[in-house]
Amino acid sequence: MTQQMTQNETRPAASNMSAASAMSVASNGRSTGRSTGNRRSTANPEAPATEDADPRGTEFPADYTIYKPNPRTTGGVVRFSLNRNKAALFVDAANQSGEKQFDWENKITMKWNLSDIGQVLATLQGVQAQAKLFHQSEKANSTFELTVREDPGRAPYLLGMSRQIAADKSVRKVAIPLTHGEAAVLEATLRTAVSRLIGW
Repeated sequence: MTQQMTQNETRPAASNMSAASAMSVASNGRSTGRSTGNRRSTANPEAPATEDADPRGTEFPADYTIYKPNPRTTGGVVRFSLNRNKAALFVDAANQSGEKQFDWENKITMKWNLSDIGQVLATLQGVQAQAKLFHQSEKANSTFELTVREDPGRAPYLLGMSRQIAADKSVRKVAIPLTHGEAAVLEATLRTAVSRLIGW
């Protein structure tokens, strides 16, 4: 089952506010109608990450979403959701399943701690050419890769996520290109996430 792509939405932490153009590369989340408040997490930001339980509960602060559909329906979408109560950043990715639709039902989810965010920031800031994260659990193994590309004929960054189910070894993959502008917004988003997770 697939879901219609959410039109670009910009929402503060405790309010909903829609914006235009579903084909825009990035949006700041999805509306939930739930207020999260300004509660500081006492959890350990460096705690081991796990994706199996998807323990976000009802806490969905503002998201940053990058939509990348294409006419061949081989595009994808990646969403970054900050949850201070869980002391983590959740990253979801789904493949395109129609003209403006994405297969959220079969999404890939990773839970990032501060160390994970730091690896990706180091790549976005030009310190290293690639960030590669690997999360292992009893049910599945998940990876995230952000690679800098030097080919002037291609997008300067390639973002990819994959998940291998332990039971049947099946693999799901999502890959999207990023422009310099999209990478700059993602860097700013992740820097803000670090400050909020630390509590500064």
